[in-house]
This record gives sequence, C-alpha cells and structure tokens, in this order.
Amino acid sequence: MNKRVLIRILLFLVVFNSFYLCLYFIHHNSSNPTHNTFLKKPLFKRPFIEIQQTQQTHLSKPWPILPSYLPWSKGSIFVPPRSCEGYFGNGFTRRLEVFSGDNGGGWFRCWYSESLRSSVCEGGRVKMAVEKIEMAKGGESLVDVIGRSEEAELPVFRDGAFEVDGGEGFGDERKLVVDREFLDRYVPRGEIGRHTMRDLISKIRVVGRKEFACDQWIEEPTLLVTRFEYANLFHTITDWYSAYVSSRVTGLPNRPHLIFVDGHCMAQLEETWKALFSSVRYAKNFTGTVCFRHAILSPLGYETALFKGLTEEVICDGASAQELQQKPDDLKTARLSEFGEMIRAAFGLPLNLNHVRKPVSGGHNVLFVRREDYLAHPRHGGKVESRLTNEAEVFESLKSWASNYKGCKINLVNGLFAHMSMKEQVQAIQDASVIIGAHGAGLTHIVSALPKTVILEIISSQFRRPHFAYIARWKGLEYHAINLGGSYANTETVINALVSIMKSLRC
Repeated sequence: MNKRVLIRILLFLVVFNSFYLCLYFIHHNSSNPTHNTFLKKPLFKRPFIEIQQTQQTHLSKPWPILPSYLPWSKGSIFVPPRSCEGYFGNGFTRRLEVFSGDNGGGWFRCWYSESLRSSVCEGGRVKMAVEKIEMAKGGESLVDVIGRSEEAELPVFRDGAFEVDGGEGFGDERKLVVDREFLDRYVPRGEIGRHTMRDLISKIRVVGRKEFACDQWIEEPTLLVTRFEYANLFHTITDWYSAYVSSRVTGLPNRPHLIFVDGHCMAQLEETWKALFSSVRYAKNFTGTVCFRHAILSPLGYETALFKGLTEEVICDGASAQELQQKPDDLKTARLSEFGEMIRAAFGLPLNLNHVRKPVSGGHNVLFVRREDYLAHPRHGGKVESRLTNEAEVFESLKSWASNYKGCKINLVNGLFAHMSMKEQVQAIQDASVIIGAHGAGLTHIVSALPKTVILEIISSQFRRPHFAYIARWKGLEYHAINLGGSYANTETVINALVSIMKSLRC
C-alpha cells in the first residue's frame, strides 16, 4: 500500500470518528430520558454552548419491593380531604400548572394537598446559583463548627438564586414563577416562623434562554431539601417522610438524588439519608451554577401528618395493606408501615411479613431505648435532659427480672442508640418484641417496628406529649404508657407492666 492511499484512509477515519462523536454529544445533551412524559412538547435542541458544559450523571437506586406498598394515585383520582390517604399518602392530588416554556424551555408545577395545606412542587430546567444563597457551607465535621449559630446555617435566598429556563420565545424580561397570592394559597406559612421552602419558591424567576447559562447539569431527578432540627430523630423522620412522599407523588421511577439546601454540619442521622436516597450532597459543595433536568422541592417536615397530628385531630388507625386492598377505609392507613419498610429495606434488612418477631424458642427481645449524653449539634452542650431520673436503676431491675423470668426466655437489649450506627438501631427495633423507653426522640424509630411489636412508654409529668402514642396508633401497634407523678419510676410498676405484656404474648 503506497503512502498516499494510507494517508487517505487515516483522514477518512478521523473525519468519520469526529462526525460520530458530534452526533453522540448532540443526542446526549438534547435528550431528557427521566422526564419526557411530563413535557407537552418535544425538547428543543440545545445550543452549542450547552454541549461544552459538565454533565453530572450518577446511578440511581431502584425502589425496593415493599410488602405494605399500595399504588400512589395521580391527580385524576379523588382522595377525600382529611382522610388517612389525604394525610399520610397522596393527598397531593390538585395539579397546578404554573409555567411551561416554549421551544424546549423549562416548566414548573405544584401538587397541592387540601388535608395538609401544603404543596409538593417540581420543575424542569431549573438553575441554582450557589453564590446567591447565603448560608454556611454545610457538611462539615461537628467538632469544626462548635458554637456556630443556627442563623448561619439556614438559607437566605437572593434574587436569582433559582431560575427556570423560559425558552427561546421568552422575552428579555424577568418574572417570578409564582406571586404572593399563589404562595399564600398553596404554600402557606401557617404556624412556621421561617418557612425556608416557601422562601425558596418565592425567589424562583423565569429568564430567557440567553440568560440561562449553566456550569454543570444534573440529569437525574433531584430532591431539594431544607431542614431545621436536623440532629433530632423525631424531626428528621418527618423530613425523611416528606422526602419519601415527594418522590412518590411525582412518580419518580427510581430513588432520587438529594441536595441539602441548608448549611448544617454532618450528623449521625445522615447515614439514613444516604441509605434512603441515591446520593446526598450539600448545595454549597457545588460551585457556580447548577442546572437540573428535574428538581423536586420537598415540603418541610413540619408540614407532614407526623408533626401536624400533634396539634390537630388526625383520626387514623394502622392497618395492613392487604386488608385495605380488600376493603378500603378512609379511617385506616398502611402508609407508615410502608415507610418503615422503606427504611429497613434501605439498610438491607428483611421485609418478610411473617417475621413478626423471633420465635419463642429463641426468646423475645425486650429493647430498652436509653437516653444518653452526646454532642448533637454546634449549639448543644452534650447533655440530654433527663426524662427518667432513675433510668439506670430501672434498667438494672429489668435485667435481673429478665434473667429470672420463668415464662420464656427474655433477651433484654440495652438500647444505647447514641453509640450505635443507624443501621444497628433499626435492626434492634426490627428484632424487638417489646420496645420500652422514656419519652424521647429515640422512640420515633417505632415507625420501623414490625406489625405485632408492643410499645411501653414511660412518661414523666413534664413531658406528657402524644408523639409515640399517635405513631403507634397510625401504625396499628399495641401501645401502653406508664404516667409518672414526676420523673422517677417505681421499678416494680415497670416490671408488672412488662409481665402483663409478656403474658399477652403467651410468654
């Protein structure tokens, strides 16, 4: 083969490969595989400038198969207000089309719940300008930020912090995606003093295509979450639940990625965030502008039935999904059981419905949830408030009682949750036949308890709150309480209550 022919072959291969690569990148950047079904018009081919931008593509975790899962209805199905499904499931059935850009522009809509008086909002081609969000970086080690104020950790959104692409036909003017009237009606502040998600939505503006420049794109559906009491298990479970419901309401095919739009440091509870969702990042860990093909704005945990049910009447009894499939009932729900299974599945724990507790031959686990001193957040002194002044005495008495009990074998588990990983905590809850403890956030773990678990709460006179009685009811768990005159418990009273429970378990 002469030199001239060889050169022609090489030139042909270079031209062919260049042409193929151009076709690949144009197709890759102009497609939206995760959300095509939500757009009324085909996507407009992106300008050449977008081809040069970084694409953030990460693997998404699939949804696990949950025994208590029931289909999440879409907007066309009527869900009675103030029903159990309205409170705990998809009461977000009123679809509000807010904006739809022309020629491949972005879009924004909200799903409103009359029961919760709250909305799950979502949008496509949404831009976040990190430098226009004022807050601490977030995600730091706790010991590095001791003494930092909460004010520094909560976001303040400047104009242009979030934008939606108005499309090719949108003019040069800038406009807010929603007005004050819309916010008051569908994202009301209610009793929340500082509603960070409402503040975020209030600052979203629509801009023309020329202004919509992105340093990087995130292709997969992404939840944007703002948190308050991020180191408290009860409040964090309300955040987990809100994020889970938001994912189901918007019909995501896989578990979304998640970005904290707050400046809180890392906490132990982050382990469960990472297990539940496909990935977790902090907004301030990005630089420049970040654009989302599909962003979902999760309501505050304060707006879930788990929290609202403490001050308003939410009449719901827990029931199995199988029972509700055969006989729907607006006063019963399996949603908290579904959510508890989601947490267990996220950690790879078994979900077999027949696994209601350990066989009697192996003994019953009685889990004593303890309150310990630990450093929770930058403003915490490391000391927890005692709800049971003689907790150690009660535990030692139960330990002696369990070792001498004749009815069956009892394994008393010392639930030192502050020194256990989140997976170990959930495992302990799942393995327990009986869960006992003083009123405290650690008892919120009962959302992951198995169907026939029995709850015994010791309540001091200063903390007579209905948190765990309600959760037990909403899950369909047997619940008992020992109400103290102060914060000191008579050990014989506690043992007698446990003896009665164990006998009911045929132990």
